[in-house]
Amino acid sequence: MIGIPSTGGLTQATLTAVCFEGLSAETREGQKATFAIIDENEKVIERGPVVAREAWNVMLASYKNFLVGQGHLRVFSGPPSTMK
Repeated sequence: MIGIPSTGGLTQATLTAVCFEGLSAETREGQKATFAIIDENEKVIERGPVVAREAWNVMLASYKNFLVGQGHLRVFSGPPSTMK
């Protein structure tokens, strides 16, 4: 998709992206929130600033690959044992 994607789909939180800071989240009431990865059984398997940083890095890598025309539009991230 070329152009600016729509935002505003969350009802209980606000996400912020700053090019020199990365991603951050806060609750509807303005309190700090954290990022988490939750499996299909609703178990938190990763959480905290490392999740936000990794999400930011994966998003940037995909976008930069698109900009330079490498054709690598999918970027993977995971524990070293799962990466091939």
